[in-house]
Amino acid sequence: MDVSYFWTGWQPVLHTLLIGIVGYLVLVLLLRGAGPRTMAKMTPLDFVIAVTLGSTFGRTVTAVDVSLAQAVAALALLVVMQWVLAAVRARWHFMHRVLDSPPVLLYYNDELQHRALRRHRLTEGDVHTAARQSGQGSLDDVQAVVLQQDGSLGVITHASMGDGSSILPYAERDWAWERKKTSNRSA
Repeated sequence: MDVSYFWTGWQPVLHTLLIGIVGYLVLVLLLRGAGPRTMAKMTPLDFVIAVTLGSTFGRTVTAVDVSLAQAVAALALLVVMQWVLAAVRARWHFMHRVLDSPPVLLYYNDELQHRALRRHRLTEGDVHTAARQSGQGSLDDVQAVVLQQDGSLGVITHASMGDGSSILPYAERDWAWERKKTSNRSA
């Protein structure tokens, strides 16, 4: 058996230690500098960046042929890309639609939105679970259940609905689509 399976000298060990320590500190500083948005509940864009950062960091720590400058440049590039894409989606509405999924109304005004539930592979039970997790014993006190951009289910009670300005744009869009679909069937 070849000894190189167990030991190839101190140079690869020192390289891994140096890249690991410096890369970790650089990653923490970059994420700290990028702001809390990077570490908030994840949208698909945030998830891709997080997975890519983890993969890149893991590769640079274990690869002997990656220099410290290359590792830092790769991590910085990914954090800058996240920042640029977040700025682009904040500035241009069409990019917001391209990069993020809009909230989806799953339950509104005592009606399950079956089409939305099917499209997002959710069940009536998921809606009831969201109501229970928000402290509601039944859907009687619930005005709306929304599938948020980060995949969580938000519950809005009748008492907290207010003017509905954060719900109605999605309710009206879904209902307009359903009305159009129903009128096309009857024609």
